[in-house]
Amino acid sequence: MSQIHLPTPNLPNALDIPQLYFRPPTADVPAYKPMIIPPADLEQPEGVKKEETKEEQPEPPSLKIPVLDIQMPIPETAVVVTAVTTAVVAVATTSVTQTLFEPIKKKVQKQLQAKVNKWKENQKKKKDSSKNSKTE
Repeated sequence: MSQIHLPTPNLPNALDIPQLYFRPPTADVPAYKPMIIPPADLEQPEGVKKEETKEEQPEPPSLKIPVLDIQMPIPETAVVVTAVTTAVVAVATTSVTQTLFEPIKKKVQKQLQAKVNKWKENQKKKKDSSKNSKTE
């Protein structure tokens, strides 16, 4: 019997792949301090005095006008910003619309004036024709 000679393959060495370690995800669970809400019918115990607190309102800023001896209150910043913004928008809107609608206004006025003039002529003709028919 004859033996079969099989060639042995010349394979390259295996690649060195680093091993990955899988760490499962973690979650940050929200935590809060419990809020204690007193019941609606809570009353102070007898013999306990109520603590007095005085909250003073700061004096609004003012501007002294020396000649007239008047203190003018200065409005808050938010009020001034709102007023200025409103004024700027109003002026810008008026300026833009005026330039846009001026040509349209002129054309409409011309057409209306032409119709009014035509109506006046027709009225004049009717008066003239009625005068002529009466005199005949």
